[in-house]
Formats: sequence, structure tokens, C-alpha cells
Amino acid sequence: MNAPVKSAKLIKGATSDWEMVIGLEVHAQVTSNSKLFSGAATQFGGDPNAHVSLVDAAMPGMLPVINEEAVKQAVRTGLGLKAKINLRSVFDRKNYFYPDLPQGYQISQYKSPVVGEGEVHVDLDDGDSVTVGIERLHLEQDAGKLLHDQHPTLSYVDLNRSGVALMEIVSKPDIRSSEQAKAYVSKLRTILRYLGTCDGDMEKGSLRADVNVSVRRPGEPFGTRCEIKNVNSIRFIGQAIEYEARRQIGILEDGGSIDQETRLFDPGKGETRSMRSKEEAHDYRYFPDPDLLPLEFSQAFVDELAAALPELPDQKKARFIGEFALTPYDAAVLVSERESADFYEAVLTALADKARDGKLAANWVINELFGRLNKEGKDIAASPVSSAQLAAIVDLIGEGTISGKIAKDLFEIVWNEGGDPRAVVEARGMKQVTDTGAIEKIVDEIVAANPDKVAQALAKPALAGWFVGQVMKASGGKANPQAVNDLIKSKLGL
Repeated sequence: MNAPVKSAKLIKGATSDWEMVIGLEVHAQVTSNSKLFSGAATQFGGDPNAHVSLVDAAMPGMLPVINEEAVKQAVRTGLGLKAKINLRSVFDRKNYFYPDLPQGYQISQYKSPVVGEGEVHVDLDDGDSVTVGIERLHLEQDAGKLLHDQHPTLSYVDLNRSGVALMEIVSKPDIRSSEQAKAYVSKLRTILRYLGTCDGDMEKGSLRADVNVSVRRPGEPFGTRCEIKNVNSIRFIGQAIEYEARRQIGILEDGGSIDQETRLFDPGKGETRSMRSKEEAHDYRYFPDPDLLPLEFSQAFVDELAAALPELPDQKKARFIGEFALTPYDAAVLVSERESADFYEAVLTALADKARDGKLAANWVINELFGRLNKEGKDIAASPVSSAQLAAIVDLIGEGTISGKIAKDLFEIVWNEGGDPRAVVEARGMKQVTDTGAIEKIVDEIVAANPDKVAQALAKPALAGWFVGQVMKASGGKANPQAVNDLIKSKLGL
């Protein structure tokens, strides 16, 4: 019996509760200038059939030659997934009819993949976390693209993508909800982008997933699974899982059985539909490709690649929490995209005192900068405020030159007009008033003018906040808030 996994989200059916069991096969296009077995270019776009070599077109006598960089990228990815790297692997032919792959078979890996078992640690929005096992990662070639809307009776074939290197990353059936599945794909894409092994652009088809879904009553053996092919957005992955699980539950509760099959997800209708009955591995008639020798490399080759890996999201998150006392949530937001983490690191580098202001800088990057970018639909590369400018604003707050309120006005000016934040503060007289004599004068005037509020504050000290607000208002937000607070408590004897 398979016990229910922690974090399982049960679905209430008519007769009982049901548990989803989900496994994902993620196809990630390898970042490489040339294809897996030919020297043809891999750029997206271009005229149809412009990036096709004689090997890709399967001309007689053309032999595949392995792309070393694609192998390195697969090994780097395996290392990033804490996976076993197999020093010997084999390329196989997977046989079935591909109208858009001229060979009539796909060169893939079956029993001996380049990467074995690993894992991905996934944090969920509700604060929970789950570890998803990786079964394997293997290299294979992509197929071309069929175009059905160019001619009333014919389909056209574009072979630009044919032969492009893919990493198929197969998870274990450890996922128990659509939320976990979406978080897993998101985390996997982040790791690939940090490593530079795949750009993760789902709109261009660089990352897509085959989603295996089955349902069972908690504690029962795994049910029969259906595979939903080529889902190309994280949102669609969630929708496909939800629909497919409920479809299967409906059939089982009506006394029917699930047929193992391959299905497609229709985003317009939000439903899956049958595509074909699911083939088993033996139906593909795998056998080692006679044109390719087994792929063998040394441990020294792996160690050299491991030594050059960048700091990965989980390591970076732990460092941000440890060094700058960030909350796990804030650290997770900053490391979720490599560009976001790089921007924060650049702010830290430009800070006068990162030990003092590292946490404050994180708050400004997440709340002010990211908030504004989201509001205006911009990505971080298009930010009008640079890391150096944001660091200068944080420095000015940290050293007490401006208050948090003035800083927000300063951020607005820099966002719209640019400029050196320090120069803006000087030119516009935005410095915080720290002269207690000047602040005391304002406090005395407001206390003298409001005897009724004084009486209320003496009876209920929390109401002293009203005086703080009035003094800040009277000073144009320039008074040092801490000095104002201290002076009011002193004057009122609180």
C-alpha cells in the first residue's frame, strides 16, 4: 500500500475523498547554439526550414555527431537537481511515425540515461513544502512543427526545430495537488535559468510538460494514469490537472474504469480530450542507435562542471536569510527569478553598509520597486530606477538623512525624472530635520493648541500617535519620526 503524502489535497467526491497522484515529464530545450546531432542553428524564428542540415533532413548516409555542449548542459542540470550523474549512457532509437521527424524515429535515451535520480525542494504558498523526486533526465532530439492552417488541403512541415536538443526531466509520482505541480514546474524553471541550461520560455516552446494524472482513495494503490501531452503554461498545467482528476473521479464513482491513454488539454474549453491509447515502452521498439557509440566521460569531467556551477536558488535563499535576517518569504521572492536576485545583489554591493541596511534594501526592492514594476507591467530589465539609485535611497534612510516617507517621494522623483538621489535631496531641500530644537518648537505649538487631545492622551497613551501625525504633517514629513515620538512622550509625561 502507498501511504498518502503529506500536503495532499483531497477532493471530495460523491462517495468518498480522493487523492490525486501526479508525475511530470518536463521537456526543456537545451541552451546551445547548435542541435543535438548536427551543426544547424537553434535560434527561435527564422524562415521555415532555414535551420536544417542534411542530418536533420535525414538524407541518406548522413550520420549524427553528438554535441558536447549539450552533454555538458545535461550534466550541469543533473548536478543542479542533486542527481546521480551516470558516467556511461546510451542513445536509443524510439520508433513510431513522426510526420515532422524525417528519420521516422527519435534518438533518445531509454534504459541508460545520462542523469539518474535526484530531487527538487519546493516551497508552497501556504508555507508548506514538499520534496519531489527526480526519476531521470535524458537527452533526446525534438521533432519539427506541422502547420495546418497554411493550405486548405495540405499540412506544411517546418523542420527548424527538428533535432534541437531536449532534456526530458521525469519526476517521480510524488505530487499530490495542482498547486504542488505548478510550484514544482516554476521551481524547476528557476533552477534551469540559474544554471543557464534552458531559458524556460514556455511561449516559445522551450519548456513544456507532459502531465501524468491518476486518482485513488487515500491509502489505496496507484490508479490507472492518463498522460496530458505538451502543456505549455504553468497555469494550464494546473487547469489540466484539476479537470482530469475530476473527470476520472466521475468515471470511477459511476462504476467505470480508467483507460490508460494520451490526452490533450484544450485551454479554450478548459478540458482534456482523448488523443490516442497510451503506448507502453515496448511498443516503441527501443534499441541502441547503431550510429552512436555509448556516451562515456570521466568523474574529472563532472567535477570540473560542478566546480563552475553558480549559486543556486536554495543556497542563495539560505544565505539571504542568514546574512540579512530576511524572512523566508522575502528571500523566496528575491531568488524566484535570477534577474531579481541579481538586482538585489547589485543593490547590496552598492550599499555603504549592507550589514546594517541589507534587510531594508530587501523591503525596498520587493515592496516599492517590484510593486511599481508589476503595476506598470514592466520587467526588472526595464526598471527606470537602477540598483545604484535604489542603494543610494536606502543609504539615505539608513544614515538618517531622510525618513521613510520622504524616501517614497524621492523614489517617485527618481522613477519619473532619474538623477542622483543624493543630489535630488540636496537640491530640493528634502533632508530630514533632526534638530530637536526645531522639532520641539512644533511639538510645543501643537500641544498648546490641543488641550482636549492632551487630556485624552493622558487617559489613553495610545492616542499620543495623533500628535506624532500632526507634527509630521506640520514639518512636511521632514521631522525625524523617532525624535518626534520621544519628544511627545516627554512633553506629555508618558
